Amino acid sequence: MNNVVGMVVSNKMQKSVVVAVDRLFHHKLYNRYVKRTSKFMAHDEHDHCNIGDRVRLEPSRPLSKRKHWIVAEILTKARIYQPPSPSASAAAPLHSNS
Repeated sequence: MNNVVGMVVSNKMQKSVVVAVDRLFHHKLYNRYVKRTSKFMAHDEHDHCNIGDRVRLEPSRPLSKRKHWIVAEILTKARIYQPPSPSASAAAPLHSNS
């Protein structure tokens, strides 16, 4: 097996993540490229992965019934929205009434 690159879709488990891996293949009858998605369970030893992270997986020995991959590295971290703090919005009013 080779290394695969995918997107983390779930990290609700301890030390485990679900990674969606997309692949394209050519459909001979329709003469189009078709996208298929496979979901793999992977071991994340230090719980660093968040939803939306792009990760590289390496194959390993079976770690559980469905877990045969290890997160080798996080390629890009997901951008997580953080709302502005209330104190910053109170200090700088948006509109002036003059």
